[in-house]
Amino acid sequence: MKNKQATHSPFILASASKGRAELIEMMGLKPSQIIPADIDETEYPGELPRPLALRLAVGKAKAIRNNLKPDQKENFILAADTVVACGRRLLPKAETEDQARFCMKMISGRRHKIYGGISVIAPSGKQISRVVVTTVSFKRLTEKEIDWFIDTGDWEGKAGGYAIQGKASIFAKSIQGSHSNIVGLSCYDTIAMLTGLGFKL
Repeated sequence: MKNKQATHSPFILASASKGRAELIEMMGLKPSQIIPADIDETEYPGELPRPLALRLAVGKAKAIRNNLKPDQKENFILAADTVVACGRRLLPKAETEDQARFCMKMISGRRHKIYGGISVIAPSGKQISRVVVTTVSFKRLTEKEIDWFIDTGDWEGKAGGYAIQGKASIFAKSIQGSHSNIVGLSCYDTIAMLTGLGFKL
């Protein structure tokens, strides 16, 4: 099936996340460009999950906006960031087996929260941002289950050490809030924010 030309307002997706790109496509949207924002994502000492997710999403959107060429300025900009935390403890984006194992042990048998920061900038320069919070409860994991999950490699580059749409879905007992927020972008909030700034679907 051929891709239809996008008829909605043009926008730039400021993310390299495969999960976010798939969600955007699922919403029937097609970015005019995908330009990952290059900003320092290091958290400040004592920074809590919600303000961190908001700061990073806002910063990514502004970084792209500040570097637009004249012929790109008719685009909306959509940026997002995902922070996973167990209590006030931030969980890393797992890049090593040790980090993934740490994440699994932290969330085993416990509730944890996914903070999805979203920021949209209209061509006028007006910016709106918010944080969507989803609570996930995992079953208590055995060492064997953790070993199995680590061996799948389905934790690599994932915030909190897993992707809800992947192998770890079998560990999730309950989800409170937006499921797509766990994947990387709340579909409901994204559309509401875009259209609230005049985006034409």
